[in-house]
Amino acid sequence: MPPIQAAESPAGTGIDLTGGQLGLVAGVALIAALALLVAGYLVREVLAASQGGPKMIEVGKAVQEGAAAYLSRQFKTLAAFVVVIPFVLLALPADDLGARIGRSAFFVVGAVFSALVGFVGMSLATRANTRTAAAANERGEKAALRLAFRTGGVVGMFTVGLGLLGAAVVVLIFKHTAPQVLEGFGFGAALLAMFMRVGGGIFTKAADVGADLVGKVEKGIPEDDPRNAATIADNVGDNVGDCAGMAADLFESYAVTLVAALILGIKAFGSHGLVFPLLIPAIGVITAVIGIFAVAPRSGDRDGMAAINRGFFISAVISAIGVVVVALVYLPGSFKGFHDLAGGVPKGDPRVIAISACLIGIVLAAAIQLLTGYFTETKRKPVRSVVDASTTGPATNILAGIGVGLESAVYSAVLISAAVFGAYLLGSGSITVALFAVAMAGTGLLTTVGVIISMDTFGPVSDNAQGIAEMSGEVTEEGATILTSLDAVGNTTKAITKGIAIATAVFAATALFGSFTDTITEALAKAGVNPSTTRGTIGGLNVAYPDALVGLILGAAVVFLFSGLAINAVGRAAGRVVWEVRKQFQDHPGIMEGTEKPDYGAVVDICTRDSLRELVTPGTLAVMAPIAVGFGLGYPPLGCYLAGAIAGGVLMAVFLANSGGAWDNAKKLVEDGMHGGKGSDVHAATVIGDTVGDPFKDTAGPAINPLIKVMNLVSLLIAPTVVKFSVGQDKNTWLRVLIAIVALAVIATVITISKRRGSALDAVPGDSGTAVSSNVVVATAAGQPATAPDQVNV
Repeated sequence: MPPIQAAESPAGTGIDLTGGQLGLVAGVALIAALALLVAGYLVREVLAASQGGPKMIEVGKAVQEGAAAYLSRQFKTLAAFVVVIPFVLLALPADDLGARIGRSAFFVVGAVFSALVGFVGMSLATRANTRTAAAANERGEKAALRLAFRTGGVVGMFTVGLGLLGAAVVVLIFKHTAPQVLEGFGFGAALLAMFMRVGGGIFTKAADVGADLVGKVEKGIPEDDPRNAATIADNVGDNVGDCAGMAADLFESYAVTLVAALILGIKAFGSHGLVFPLLIPAIGVITAVIGIFAVAPRSGDRDGMAAINRGFFISAVISAIGVVVVALVYLPGSFKGFHDLAGGVPKGDPRVIAISACLIGIVLAAAIQLLTGYFTETKRKPVRSVVDASTTGPATNILAGIGVGLESAVYSAVLISAAVFGAYLLGSGSITVALFAVAMAGTGLLTTVGVIISMDTFGPVSDNAQGIAEMSGEVTEEGATILTSLDAVGNTTKAITKGIAIATAVFAATALFGSFTDTITEALAKAGVNPSTTRGTIGGLNVAYPDALVGLILGAAVVFLFSGLAINAVGRAAGRVVWEVRKQFQDHPGIMEGTEKPDYGAVVDICTRDSLRELVTPGTLAVMAPIAVGFGLGYPPLGCYLAGAIAGGVLMAVFLANSGGAWDNAKKLVEDGMHGGKGSDVHAATVIGDTVGDPFKDTAGPAINPLIKVMNLVSLLIAPTVVKFSVGQDKNTWLRVLIAIVALAVIATVITISKRRGSALDAVPGDSGTAVSSNVVVATAAGQPATAPDQVNV
């Protein structure tokens, strides 16, 4: 076994891969391609299933048309970013012109892959929902769960396949400069995913909140009653938000965590460190296939969650075994020939470090699975306590849900922090190895991501299946009961995936933070400044410095501002939906009587326009805030800004996700008959709590995950320029201040415009009945656009 090669420079210049290592990377690329073939097999299985009755097919087609039209407009809106940003990246420093070109090109690849994963997830989910409803009706719970979960398996296979394929191709082409190129790949994936997550989240929750407030609370009709004009938009939203948005989000989590491991791997272990992080996710591809096919209900299971947990833990155990085998076979057993760039030669075995770090990530994924399930499952005490609190009204329901979310955030943060600290201790005094261990813990967690994504997509597919069953009226009472149970399980699986996604964000951000400090040190050296005499080292980011403390506070504050902007955007869009649905009931009394059909297309149009308009504000904040802090305050406050964003982000994201999940499942328990069931005062209280939780768990909460990584990658990319203008012969305070002022002006402008939209509700009652201007239409079974209420035969 050859010794671990030493990195000859912080950027890895001079390191090349042996023929055997190139062969291993090519093997990884082949495994990634095989994942896409497995996805194709699963697609055939899903599409071969029965679609159900004619009304099911009709409703499903309407959802497909609306979701596809929304996603098409969203991609056109985001195309400008994909075109402009590569030219900006081309101007930023890198080792050579080839690395700069590669970084720009693979920014586009990362963005396209992220969009592709989202599109595939949405496209298949909108076809699987009718099939899942039909399976529950015709073949029972086992068939319905299998179909919904394997739909998620397609998204899981695309995620691990494209993510691993992209990283492997970069390493094969660029070799020692691959880490710099991978920064572009991760940035493209993260930026597009954040926009898709925010836009899709605004769409889905605007429709959901509007449908619930008018339909359930004001009119006392079921959630997916076809008389409610917002029902089609609600079902469309599940797909563009929870499928397309979350699939893209989890893809960027996969890509950015892998990027962080590769960047640090070459610094800590040379060429071995560039190859080993690719081998671990390759194991995850194989175990994901096993885990997906292992999900099948058994007679002794209390619900569908038991079968899903079983598949997850089978995958996790096999992943752990695979990690041990690969580390023992590939890595040498001593540090002979290893030179730590941070100084000193740590004691320990690299195989032990690699195995321990990966196992920490796998164990963390399992722990989050159990912890999140405890706080969000219908059979657990926290959710039932929210139901009990609802007996005294919506206020106590909301208080109980907030309490559950806050408490669960603490436990999740402690778990994630313990995992990060445990990985850090593996460095044995070397900060380079310690940060690489943290990145490898995140990579170990990635071995379970294929099953995790399957769990996530399972949620909206089962939710849509229940809605289609109710709207069509073609499902038996037994089939409806099965779908209700699967929907509740789906709420839990979605909460679990959000918890694991934020854990990957912390691992990736911590690792990227190490890359940030290394980049600062390199930039200082190039500027002719001795890093040991400046604040550019880790010690220089000490919050004892007032400006660094300001950066820390600003980092946490941006998380709060971002969350507030996303939630307010949902509130504004939901208000327009409420006005539209109310007006249709008022102007067309026959809708409530069942003699007229509502105009579903008008609500789809409102959600589409508002979501695409509103996503610009939080997206701009994520990109511009690090620029304003870095150029305005300097590089030490920028480093602390990232630390504040990580700390505030992990707590806020888990709080929002778990409180929303608890409120949603509390509502479902009441709808199943607790405390008076549907139509009772307790039911109204839980519906109101659920509407509060909707933007929490499906818009702001999950969007914090890509937010953290976008800000880290932006900071990493601008760090050399910030240092260049801050110290040395190229110091230019005026230019720094000008850039910061421009960034702040852009942020202030988009927020001001967003706030002004808050008064737009005044115009809604007067223009609700006007013709919609969007190309988004709801289709009939014959595929014709529906522009009037009586043309939608749902």
